[in-house]
Amino acid sequence: MAIIMIYNACAKLFIRYTQTFFKHLQNKVESCEYERFKCSDMSDAETSGDDPTWHSGNHEEEAVGPEDVQLLEVPNGSHGGPSGNSSSLLTSSGLLKGILKNRLETVESNDLYRQERRRRHSSADEDDFALLHGRFEKVPLKDFHAEIRAFKDVEDFLSRTLLMLDLQKTGLTQIIEAMVQKLLEKKEVSAQTSLEEARHAIFTQDSVHTLSKTIQGTMTSEVSGFDFDQNWICVMCDIPTVTKRHVVIARLHSPANLGSNSHEVQFVILVMAPVREKSTKSSLETARTFATLFLDIDFRHQLLLAESEYEFKQLLHTRTKLLIEEQGLPENRKSHLVLSAFEQEEQEGGKARCPLGQGLIRDLKRRLPHYVSDFRDGFVGNKTIHKVTSTTFFLYFACVLPNIAFGMLNDNNTAGVIDVQKVLFSQCVGGLLFAVFGGQPLIVLLTTAPLALYTKIIYSICEDFDLNFNAMFACTGLWNAFFLLIFVFFNTSKLMKYSSRSTEEVFSLFITFAFSADAIKDTIKDFNKNYNTDVCHGVTHSNSTNQNASFPTNSSLTTVSAMTTASTVTTVSMVNVTNSSMLAAPSGGGGIEECLRENSILFLLLMLGTVWLGITLFNFTKTPFLNAGKREMLADYALPVAVLVMSFFGSYVFREVHMKPFKYKAREQMFELAPLHLLPVGAVFAAAGLGFSLSLLFFMDQNISSALVNAPSNKLKKGAAYHWDLFVVAVINAFLSIFTMPWVHAALPHSPLHVRALADLEDRVDQGHVHQIVVHVRETRVTGIISHVMIGLSMLMLPYPLAYIPRPVLDGLFIYVAITALYGNQLFDRILLFFTEQSAYPPNHYIRRVPQRKIHLFTTLQLIQLVVLCVFGFSPIPYMKMVFPVLIMLLMPIRHKIIPNFFEPKYLKALDGHAH
Repeated sequence: MAIIMIYNACAKLFIRYTQTFFKHLQNKVESCEYERFKCSDMSDAETSGDDPTWHSGNHEEEAVGPEDVQLLEVPNGSHGGPSGNSSSLLTSSGLLKGILKNRLETVESNDLYRQERRRRHSSADEDDFALLHGRFEKVPLKDFHAEIRAFKDVEDFLSRTLLMLDLQKTGLTQIIEAMVQKLLEKKEVSAQTSLEEARHAIFTQDSVHTLSKTIQGTMTSEVSGFDFDQNWICVMCDIPTVTKRHVVIARLHSPANLGSNSHEVQFVILVMAPVREKSTKSSLETARTFATLFLDIDFRHQLLLAESEYEFKQLLHTRTKLLIEEQGLPENRKSHLVLSAFEQEEQEGGKARCPLGQGLIRDLKRRLPHYVSDFRDGFVGNKTIHKVTSTTFFLYFACVLPNIAFGMLNDNNTAGVIDVQKVLFSQCVGGLLFAVFGGQPLIVLLTTAPLALYTKIIYSICEDFDLNFNAMFACTGLWNAFFLLIFVFFNTSKLMKYSSRSTEEVFSLFITFAFSADAIKDTIKDFNKNYNTDVCHGVTHSNSTNQNASFPTNSSLTTVSAMTTASTVTTVSMVNVTNSSMLAAPSGGGGIEECLRENSILFLLLMLGTVWLGITLFNFTKTPFLNAGKREMLADYALPVAVLVMSFFGSYVFREVHMKPFKYKAREQMFELAPLHLLPVGAVFAAAGLGFSLSLLFFMDQNISSALVNAPSNKLKKGAAYHWDLFVVAVINAFLSIFTMPWVHAALPHSPLHVRALADLEDRVDQGHVHQIVVHVRETRVTGIISHVMIGLSMLMLPYPLAYIPRPVLDGLFIYVAITALYGNQLFDRILLFFTEQSAYPPNHYIRRVPQRKIHLFTTLQLIQLVVLCVFGFSPIPYMKMVFPVLIMLLMPIRHKIIPNFFEPKYLKALDGHAH
């Protein structure tokens, strides 16, 4: 009996431990199932409305509880015998099998459910799933004092009131729909758009009501760094069918929870704008206006207490006026005009007892401490060696090629007295001395077209009055240096503080036109000489009536045999055309006139090819090709590469087309003192008049170039030296004049381009418009010294290999320099606005701050000044061009005495200052 009792106790203990084991197994299975599927299926259950409780393994009806154990246990009162014990064991075995079967069915049911979920996922509509991209971007506050559009936005809203006070809505969708319906009550809006179109523009998608574009305020927080201002939100949307901007402001009856970062919203501002709209009228700019107003918590509190629409509107109007006054205070201005070098000089130096030469002394004190660093900065720093090398080659080609062109021009104007060799020597000596002793080493000295014009005028006077040209040229140059020294010692460069940005840009654009005009004149001259000759037209129009003249004579064949060599290898028809194009001149001509149309076509090809290749490489940093370092390298070497490549094409690839090289005659004596003693007294005084007029040209050219180099946008650190630079230029030109060498002064646009070549630039994107800003400039003398030493060595390459550079490549360089000088010229940018759609206007500071009609009026007045300069500067009458320096001087009083009558001071400050 005891044995049976022990057996039953052991059986019960075995059953209990078995039940505990499988209950633990059940929990493990359910836990794994939950962890495996809770992320993938919980969202589906919520979306579809299914009961999500199954994820936690809710199978209590299958679990083995105490009552089940009681039922399955062997009763204590059963009478024994082996049969009873056997029955109890069988019952335990059946219980084990039942539990295992139950668990397997549960797992199978879960597998079937997962397969069903996967099937539903794969067959679901794609619109049920989406990827949302969100990002935060800091937007500057609206400057109500400077940006004219801010006040106009508020006034426009107040005139077309769309207010919804105490709106009885709490959900995001309901609030937005109510505001859109308010808009659609206006016939002009309902005719252009619909509720569905507006909803599609406001929300990311219909199934997920998340706002597409919003503006919210933020405030600093000691806990998280910053917090969102959750009391208001500004919603933006762009609709293509809408033609006007519309604003709706809703004040909710009670704070609403509109989602993340918007839990207590009481004000909702809806801005609807056309897709194509002027940049200052876009939805973002309009939203900035109202967001700046609602950023003040005290103002919002007043709006909450407003009892009527009229009171609400008055509060908006008052707040706008207050912001204009507050933001206009000097201590609150975020942007201001940068002090010029002369204003800084006045603040630093004060009044001296003897002002004579004080500007010169201050320049020396300002620049001498940086003299050693001017050399060190050419070798030390990130990418400095690369920048200095590329800039040196740029300066070399940008100076030596115009020198060749102006040398040819002076050679023709002076009957060989001043030729290419003298121009190169003048450039080498003048540029080298200025690079070593000048105050601002980034200024580039060059002989220019106006100086070549003055040389021609002096030569014409000498021919008319039978004077020695060398003596007259030297006397004029010495008088010019004398007047420049007077300007220096009496600090007249301070007058340049009245030379505003508009004056500098008008003169800079004139120089750009002058470079382009020289290239165009050369092209027209070549076409008239080789393409539009009488012989060429005779072949075209009178071949049938003059067939006997269709072939040249023996003498003409001998003369032009070199020209026809290439034609003999072409087709028969081309041979006939070429041969028939070389006709004897008329009986009275006494010479051979040729038709060399291939020369003119090649001239045009090389010139435009140089421009195209140079500009393409110059803008290569804006392309996706190669990597950033290689793109920057190609852009830095744009000019040298373009010149060398096109010179190779002109001299080797098209070597069978013979183009006339520049005239060169070796000089036996370079340094020959001018015979000043040969000039009569009257000629000396006449030279004084010419020298004074020339000194005005030097004064304006030198100082305007210096002003553009030292512009605040270039971020130069070492200071300007207007007086000292003018002193050095006066001494250099006095030396050059004694030996009848061409004069040099600061050149445009070479000087600003020199700064840009040594600068590190960054691209800035503002509302889709990309512009470059200067980050850092290497202020060094190394580039000027090395490049002018190379120019001096180029004299050893005369006539060859310099003669291998075709003349059209020189003209292509002129156009390249002219085009690249337009980058950053605000006058040219505003001229383009005449032909630009308003929606594509760049978000420049003057676009934001000045009405459009005022911008166009200011540009028109500048264009009138530019036209007057061009009339006198490009006049065929030589003596009219002598008035040109006086006209440049008159630009300053015109700017300060006449222009202000058409504009308010704040508009002039935005249009004609260096504010940003």
